[in-house]
Amino acid sequence: MYFTNPQTLEDLKQQYRALALKHHPDKGGDTAIMQAVSAEYEQLFERLKDTHRNKDGQIYTASAPSDETAAEFVAIINILMKLDGLIIEICGRFLWLTGNTKTHRNTIKGLSFRWSHNKRAWYMPPKGYRKISRTDWTLADIRHRFGSDAVFSQGADKITDDLVAA
Repeated sequence: MYFTNPQTLEDLKQQYRALALKHHPDKGGDTAIMQAVSAEYEQLFERLKDTHRNKDGQIYTASAPSDETAAEFVAIINILMKLDGLIIEICGRFLWLTGNTKTHRNTIKGLSFRWSHNKRAWYMPPKGYRKISRTDWTLADIRHRFGSDAVFSQGADKITDDLVAA
């Protein structure tokens, strides 16, 4: 009803963030609509939780089932939407935060985000992620390779230069 044919978990999460920005009660939206969006998200999440897109754009099913839950992502997005000046992005299976993160450092750390000094951004990898490559990519490289969809929390009305360059 609210989601437009997401094919992967990443597509679903991107659409959820956009819908949360539009319908969240803290953003002037309606509580009943947001509850319906969350319920639909949970149903679609169960169907798509192991379906992803690789770097070449091909859709695949993960070999090991994910233990991630829809409620975890919804809770994180709900908290982030209340923080002023954040730019929230999904790049591949990672959630990235840029913008006014310094004032919200403790909250972001409490959500289990990690700080990338080289990229000057916070990130949340998927559960069980282990880096196996020694390649050190820039955030612009990651955006280009895996795609990116940014959502701005309240107060983040300006796109940063590095996001425009991507």
